[in-house]
Amino acid sequence: MDDLQKIKKMRYLPYIFGAILGISLALVIISGLIFSSVPRSSADLANPASTTPDGRIASMPAASIGESRRNAIVVATENVAPAVVTITTTFTRVYRPFLFDFEQWFGRHYFRPRKRSYSTLGSGVIIDGKGYILTNEHVVSRAEEINVTLSTGETLDGRLVGSAPDYDLALIKVDGKDLPYAPLGDSSDLLVGEWVIAIGSPFGWELSDPQPTVTVGVVSAFHREVRGESSERIYKDMIQTDAAINPGNSGGPLVNSRGEVIGINTFIFSQSGGSIGMGFAIPINRGKWVLDEIVHYGRVRSVWVGISAMSVTPEVAVSLNLKRRRGVLISSIEEDSPASKAGLKPGDLIVAVNGRDVTSVDQANHIIFGSRVGDELVMDIERKGKKQQYTIKLEEHPGDI
Repeated sequence: MDDLQKIKKMRYLPYIFGAILGISLALVIISGLIFSSVPRSSADLANPASTTPDGRIASMPAASIGESRRNAIVVATENVAPAVVTITTTFTRVYRPFLFDFEQWFGRHYFRPRKRSYSTLGSGVIIDGKGYILTNEHVVSRAEEINVTLSTGETLDGRLVGSAPDYDLALIKVDGKDLPYAPLGDSSDLLVGEWVIAIGSPFGWELSDPQPTVTVGVVSAFHREVRGESSERIYKDMIQTDAAINPGNSGGPLVNSRGEVIGINTFIFSQSGGSIGMGFAIPINRGKWVLDEIVHYGRVRSVWVGISAMSVTPEVAVSLNLKRRRGVLISSIEEDSPASKAGLKPGDLIVAVNGRDVTSVDQANHIIFGSRVGDELVMDIERKGKKQQYTIKLEEHPGDI
């Protein structure tokens, strides 16, 4: 009985294989008809042969490759890199070779102070045809001699025009003909995630030519407030980027994909000394302001409002019985200050400056210190539950006069 069932099953096998083969052939024919009916692009019609006689894929035309390589990053670099310079400074430091205690036995002749010369290196960017160069103040601080090496290899004498230590920016000048310079962009027009390019002279003397180094990254964040690792400065409103910024890059430009300088590379966070993707640049709009102040006044005039304040948090609001849970609370006002003249009083709650809501001291400072001496600030405040508006005319800080 079992043998009879096996014979019956085997009788249907040819039909099953035939059906499978027929379906496969039908699918092949249908797919061929579909692909043959699809119209080819004009590029395909112009270049019908996409493979070589031996079946290999033909290479792209040289013109097409060249066009694809010249992307926005390449073009932006070509626009700015010629204006990037290497800044070498020399300064003298006085030191004593031994402890002072030996002087009483051997006399001061053998242990008098000695001088030693040191050199530092950084980067900068030429910002106009007159030879003005913007860089970091810490690059040229204590400099007794400044040498500027252009991207062509030519070295020029530089002189310090002015500096703003509080903002870590300095302006130097060289005398030269037909100097290339970089266009300045708008650092208030930035997007987190947009491409940026860091250009500078990393590691200085270890590289044998003056050609600047280019690294690429994105804007990681902006409006950062950070303290420099090797500095007592507190940097406000900084641009954060993951473009590699290495030793020697300080003072070089941070460039957007349009080929405009949008920041001055300043420092990095690193435990190894090299880049780990956390670099910070000073916004170029602050650089423009510093440039204008130095050129017109020989110094950077600090704005003066004359108030001390604190950020209001929900906890502070509850403890002080405030109805509003966010804002800037004025704790004290300096006598005869712009704030005092405008009519502000301790206890006033600042809720907006120049039409922009403020919920913290940092936000208020961002607006105030982005202004200039002589500018007017319109402050919306709440006083005893009532909204009022005051106009403050900024003055130069008395300590700067």
